Amino acid sequence: METTASAASIASVILEVADPESAHRFYTAFGVEGFVRLRASEAPSTGFRGFTLALTVAGPATVDHFVGAAVEAGATVLKPAAKSLWGYGGVVQAPDGTIWKVATSAKKDTGPATRRIDDVVLLLGVEDVKASKEFYVGRGLTVARSFGGKYAEFAPGGSGAVKLALYKRRGLAKDLGVPSDGTGSHRIVVGGTTGAFTDPDGYAWETEASATTWTGQ
Repeated sequence: METTASAASIASVILEVADPESAHRFYTAFGVEGFVRLRASEAPSTGFRGFTLALTVAGPATVDHFVGAAVEAGATVLKPAAKSLWGYGGVVQAPDGTIWKVATSAKKDTGPATRRIDDVVLLLGVEDVKASKEFYVGRGLTVARSFGGKYAEFAPGGSGAVKLALYKRRGLAKDLGVPSDGTGSHRIVVGGTTGAFTDPDGYAWETEASATTWTGQ
């Protein structure tokens, strides 16, 4: 395990969607509009896009709240919220195709449901965790946790920032309850402080200043 301070970070997560206005309504109802930006795109994409956005919350009631809000707004349940060895969580797929996981390490509630999100993690499914970890270290990100070739997590750039983590693609798909195969665009772009580049698995990064997204106007 490695622990140091972060030198580079994610400034925004840009989802490429066919209908930004509809997607904006969904993410507002879901309660995560502050963590994503939207960009119009018709880029072909089939099957698993290779990533998920994960919300960590305080307790099971809050998990149920977010899952319920997503479903009411049009999401599809991929994994109903349920208890597991590590806590409680569920997985939904937004109408635009983005998969979201909502989870807590708590198995019992200590208070009522809230709309508070403790952490947001962008989990990228990669073919080689060790190689991808070294690639991102070379781009200025700092490893916060690393478990061999299975998982790596980078330190966020500041309070409330989105964390980046790497997971084996097949393992991530299994965890989400979807087949691992997929082709075409990932339909995600990361705006960061690290410059513009494309990583070994085809995930694109842009400088935050150059990122153009839908503004609703």
